[in-house]
Amino acid sequence: MQILFITDLYPIKDDEKITPKTLLNFVKEWQNAGHEVDVIKPNFILNSFLRAKPFYKSGKYGNVLNLNFWTPFWKIPPLKKEYDLVIAHMPSGILYADKLGLPFAAGIHNSDLEVLTNPIYKFHFRKRLKTALDNAKAIACRSYVIQKKLLKLFPEFKGKTFTAPSGICAPHPITRENHDKIKVLTCANFKKRKNIDKVIKACKGNYKLTVIGDGKLRKNLEKLDKNVTFTGYLKPDEILEEMRKNDVFILPSIGETFGMVYLEAMSQGCITVCTKNEGIDGIIIDEENGFLTEPENVKQTLDKINSLNPDKRNALREKAFDTISTLTPEWCADNYLQQIFKIS
Repeated sequence: MQILFITDLYPIKDDEKITPKTLLNFVKEWQNAGHEVDVIKPNFILNSFLRAKPFYKSGKYGNVLNLNFWTPFWKIPPLKKEYDLVIAHMPSGILYADKLGLPFAAGIHNSDLEVLTNPIYKFHFRKRLKTALDNAKAIACRSYVIQKKLLKLFPEFKGKTFTAPSGICAPHPITRENHDKIKVLTCANFKKRKNIDKVIKACKGNYKLTVIGDGKLRKNLEKLDKNVTFTGYLKPDEILEEMRKNDVFILPSIGETFGMVYLEAMSQGCITVCTKNEGIDGIIIDEENGFLTEPENVKQTLDKINSLNPDKRNALREKAFDTISTLTPEWCADNYLQQIFKIS
């Protein structure tokens, strides 16, 4: 099958640190399954500078066609071949796909919800995005939470929405030594919405904390507690190694679309905590295979985990492993396509 994938959330180079590879992983799995996939990356230039995203000249980079626009996609070049399926993610990708005049499936992230709800987009982009979603044959929501929020805004989309989570290759369950006092880990780009400061304050004087990541907020975060270990950016295998050294992974961020880092932590035997009604809430079931918290309640959640006996902690880890074992990259990629075919 010939698939055209359209999104600006796509790395062109392997060493890009701030561009998630979650959509790239879908493309790789479709290619592994025998499909031919071309990628168009429509880039609104002003958006690149405002969000400090990597900038590339217009042109072909492998199977990725990067196209830069000063005006958001009023004039787009015609396609050079026919496709069996068009899939578009993120506001830029969805608006671009809608201009093609072809049947397409739209992938919804938190950025789309922002355009649909933030007053700053009221007079232009919101209307265009809503029209594009009306025209979409199917709507893939990147998490249960995203689907719930979208349908609250537009219940008329219920018949054509489905969830499209990401998957992970899980190792065999990891046997853990339970420490008398839990060791805590968090990992993120240092943005305000990640609430790393709240994790540091909750752990101060209570728990040993390791923080993976970097960003403009680092100096301010380091001032909150001199005893916190800041590692800076680490390679993927180094992050997994740090996860195996710690008991709990917690990232109480808001505005999270999905969060592969939570699945990675679960795969390495960490008791994993995410924010209620954000990210992978729905995959994490509170006190069954992990914990849900609010950013203001991080210490209470950590204290609860610390009070658990070793058998209960191990039971949580086993449940977490059972959960992610069903979410393989192959299954998630195939499920994505099968859900589109069911609807359209």
